[in-house]
Amino acid sequence: MTDGLTARAAIALVAEEFAEFERSDGPKGSARPEESEASVWSETPQRTGAPAGTAAAQPADGPIGWDGYGASRARAAARSGEQESVVWGVARIGERRAVVVSFEFRFMGGSLGERTGDRLEAAYAHARAERLPLVSLIATGGSRMQEGMIALTQLQRVARAAALTRAAGLPQIAVLRDPTTGGGWATLGAGADVILALPGAQIGFAGSRVRPQGADPSAYTATGQLAAGQIDAIVRREELRETLASWLVLLTGGAGSAPPPADAPAPPLALGSQDPAPTGWGAVQLARSARRPRAQAYLDTHFGSRLDIQGDRCGGTDPGMLCGFGLREGRTVAYAAQAGTATRPAGYRTAARLIRLADRLGIPVLTLVDTPGAANDAEAEREGAGAAIAEAFAAIAEARVPVTTLVIGEGGSGGALALAAPGNTWTTPDGYFSVIAPELAAAILKRGPGEAAATADQLRLRPQDLVELGLVRGIVSSGGGAAKQP
Repeated sequence: MTDGLTARAAIALVAEEFAEFERSDGPKGSARPEESEASVWSETPQRTGAPAGTAAAQPADGPIGWDGYGASRARAAARSGEQESVVWGVARIGERRAVVVSFEFRFMGGSLGERTGDRLEAAYAHARAERLPLVSLIATGGSRMQEGMIALTQLQRVARAAALTRAAGLPQIAVLRDPTTGGGWATLGAGADVILALPGAQIGFAGSRVRPQGADPSAYTATGQLAAGQIDAIVRREELRETLASWLVLLTGGAGSAPPPADAPAPPLALGSQDPAPTGWGAVQLARSARRPRAQAYLDTHFGSRLDIQGDRCGGTDPGMLCGFGLREGRTVAYAAQAGTATRPAGYRTAARLIRLADRLGIPVLTLVDTPGAANDAEAEREGAGAAIAEAFAAIAEARVPVTTLVIGEGGSGGALALAAPGNTWTTPDGYFSVIAPELAAAILKRGPGEAAATADQLRLRPQDLVELGLVRGIVSSGGGAAKQP
């Protein structure tokens, strides 16, 4: 265990207060995390599959009679001061209360057994009953071999508990400590809404002793998983409490005591040109100008604070798609913003993940459109460009929360439209939207390169054209006005 954190030290790292709960879901009392004592937990937990309200005592050597298992548990308890591999309770982290589950790696490698499943299931149930977010501080080697398939089926219990909590509209945040492997990674870790990792953490489904010979070790690190789009951020230990506190505020609706009504967010103010170009080709040139503000500037200006999510959870990232949650006048708004490059499949999948998470949590969404189009190279096709674009279209079409779109630059074909909200799209004077780029349209029509400008006029892609055609609601100005123009 390289991070040196016990279960209780990990809780103390992030929480100002912690009230531990026993197996019966009753509070042991509130204490500062470092002062909390080991829980007294029932030695006759409910057996997987037993009828509700019944209990079945395990034999001394566990559910499959593994010789010496009882003695191993006793040694683990003496070494760690815990009776199981997880501790759970309710903590205050910054402004918010949350159910916190923390793993004790010194207790049999933080492995998941039947009694671990009991505790995790109770923690999830309490989160749902009290309408609290759930934070997992994970350090585990996986399922407990000494309980055989009984241990492995705890993953199904955890997955169901997490699914019920997800369906209840409650956020789940995972902090990956060292190591986070096996079923703990594949359920509590990878299944969380936001996944943070401590620097140097070993992360992967395969633990260090069961990986293929010659496997690239960097793939099993926090850095490697971040690059592969599997986690959202690596957070230094001294910044973890503040980061978690910020995420809890963002994912629970904002800075107030209750989330405001879920009406559509207003589009950001225009940061560039004051007037749209008079010609179609002029609009294209304005949108392609290197001096025009990009998504980063809009997000920084529009939100008082914000945090990004990263990756598509399918092995990919796209630096040209900025996704996350921000605070605007005390209210949380989710954002998916194209940054001016050709959007890759991982970008669309990340945006769809963001929109669906926001929808489940009741958080309105802002999208910023700025792309010459979807990436269309051979690698993008192999990465599933069509399916990824379809996923983004579907996420917006299915969203129950209001979605607002602002075109801040190029609106290139379906690659841009995939992020646009039907009936609630606006544009800045710097924007244009077109069925296809003028040069490509001219080529398809067998026109010469010199006819691209005239083709741009025919496409009616200027901001004022889009308003007249009823495709956007208005042109947003730097002063906050939005005028429909003929």
